[in-house]
Amino acid sequence: MKRILLLCSVFILFTVSAVAQKDQSGKPWTEWTEKEAMKVLADSPWSQTQKELTDSGATGPTVTSAAQNGNSANMVMSDAAKNSSESGQNVGNRNVSKTAVYNISFLTAKPVRAAFIRMIELQMPDTPADKVAERRTFIDKDFSEYVVVTLKLDGNDQKTLAPAKQLLGGGTAETMKNLAYLERKDGKRLALMEYRAPGPDHLGAKFIFPRTLDGKPFLEANSGEVRVYLEIGKTKLSRRFKVADMIYDGKLEY
Repeated sequence: MKRILLLCSVFILFTVSAVAQKDQSGKPWTEWTEKEAMKVLADSPWSQTQKELTDSGATGPTVTSAAQNGNSANMVMSDAAKNSSESGQNVGNRNVSKTAVYNISFLTAKPVRAAFIRMIELQMPDTPADKVAERRTFIDKDFSEYVVVTLKLDGNDQKTLAPAKQLLGGGTAETMKNLAYLERKDGKRLALMEYRAPGPDHLGAKFIFPRTLDGKPFLEANSGEVRVYLEIGKTKLSRRFKVADMIYDGKLEY
């Protein structure tokens, strides 16, 4: 009898949890809170944020690099961080902290575009209806032929960020072609097709890749994972995304 009651309790708990998850996943983007929209843009199946912390002490800097989403497979270090850590310069010299923040998103994933527009609407609630309607067309824009990955920089470590911003601001498809690619779990890669420097749209630098490889979609629901690799100066960003989690409204979005 006790076993039956226990099983019933587990079943009820699982059912309630499943319903809650269904309600949350089915919530239309027009009802997202600012916190929910920000999470899609910063820490979600389509976006990740990497934060590098520099502690400057009397005898030299310490640089550590960690993935915001806590995935150890995504933890990487810049060349400077590795040299500092391996030489032992980080012992007892933590006085001043500076940060360099790198945000990577799949702009061609519909939830990312929806979150971006939702943030604008929350911050500008008095926008005329015709402007709101015009802005929302961006969410349903056709990206069937290419994939756009954006990179935004933030933080107060100007020694690191200034040259990175200069590189991104003056970059072209030619200069970036060997510094960016998408890689599947089977090792196959998509080469950079086009590049757009950061502009006034606040979306960041745009790395553009073809959506197909050998005439077939580069990613499918069973592709496992996709790695985004970007080399920005001495910093190498290597972010892994689980493809099975990139489903939105029943469709693979990336």
